[in-house]
Amino acid sequence: MESGKTSKGAGGRKGAGERKKSVTKSIKAGLQFPVGRIARFLKKGRYAQRTGSGAPIYLAAVLEYLAAEVLELAGNAARDNKKTRINPRHVLLAVRNDEELGKLLAGVTIASGGVLPNINPVLLPKKSSTEPAEKATKSPKKA
Repeated sequence: MESGKTSKGAGGRKGAGERKKSVTKSIKAGLQFPVGRIARFLKKGRYAQRTGSGAPIYLAAVLEYLAAEVLELAGNAARDNKKTRINPRHVLLAVRNDEELGKLLAGVTIASGGVLPNINPVLLPKKSSTEPAEKATKSPKKA
C-alpha cells in the first residue's frame, strides 16, 4: 500500500482521504444572513414543537431584505447630511420618512435618534398680504 491513502472516503480514520469543503445553508440559499444560526434560535426559542426545514431560510431572507432596505435608506440620509458614516439619527430619518417602514416600526424607539424636524403651522408667524405692498412703496429710488 502507498503511504496509507486509499481511494475510498475517510471512514472515520484520521488523515485518510481528502475532505470536501463544507457548503453552508446560507450559501445554498444565496443569502448573507446565517440560516443555521436562525434555525438554532428557532429551535431553542421553543416557538413551536416542530420547525420546518424551509422556515429558517425564509426568515433569514426576510430579515436580510429588511436590513438591506433600512441600510439603503439610512445611507441616503447620511449622504444628504454630507456624512460618510451612518449613525442612529440617519436610521431614524430613514425609517420615519418611509411609509411602510414607519408603519412597521411605529412603536419602536431608536436610541439617540431624535425626532423628525416638524413645526406646527399654527406656531409659524402669520404672513399678511399688505406688508409686501407697503415695503415696495417705501424703498428708496435711485435717480
